[in-house]
Amino acid sequence: MKTTTLDSIGFSGEISFKKILLLCGILSSVLYATMITAIHFENYDFTSQSVSELSAIGAPTRTLWIILGITYQVLIVAFASGVWVTAGVKRSLRIVAILIMLNYGIASFLWLFASMHQRDVLAAGGKTMAETLHIILTIGFGAAAFGKRFRYYSVITILIMLILGVLTGPVAAPRIEANLPTPWFGIWERIIILGFLIWIVVLAIILMRTEKK
Repeated sequence: MKTTTLDSIGFSGEISFKKILLLCGILSSVLYATMITAIHFENYDFTSQSVSELSAIGAPTRTLWIILGITYQVLIVAFASGVWVTAGVKRSLRIVAILIMLNYGIASFLWLFASMHQRDVLAAGGKTMAETLHIILTIGFGAAAFGKRFRYYSVITILIMLILGVLTGPVAAPRIEANLPTPWFGIWERIIILGFLIWIVVLAIILMRTEKK
């Protein structure tokens, strides 16, 4: 039976600074996946409520989320830097690095100054759809950087996100605005986020293997 080792994903001998930056991508995904699945408060229903409500003003999880959220952003910025320095002549990878840096690193710090109130989320639906499109754009450029298998995987990920983006955006937004039940909203949103987090892990591993050669 084949086993996965550090050497098989690109960590043989000395660990280069580039690989440390790329490893930050894996760590960032693990951290954020933990945040959206493990953090909750009393009466919070992760199957129907938005991830944003965990950092909402008045939410008991707000302080913890902010601390971990800043940690995530530092890690994802480090990863974007690793993608940039590893890209070489691949323009598509450089674009991916810029998009990750802008959308999920620097610009994401703005949420600290624009936190929503609990269930007062008129703009949450639009924000969710916009974030989905940012993710799709990033994955789209990344798909062009490597072989067919990664390209097919990226396309399938994009298709799933497009479908779920409709469910979590235009469909759910009016119900959230009216403070009506939004069954499965939290699940669909988390699947979109996890899809991107997994894609980041796969990209990091491919880049570390490329560095090994």
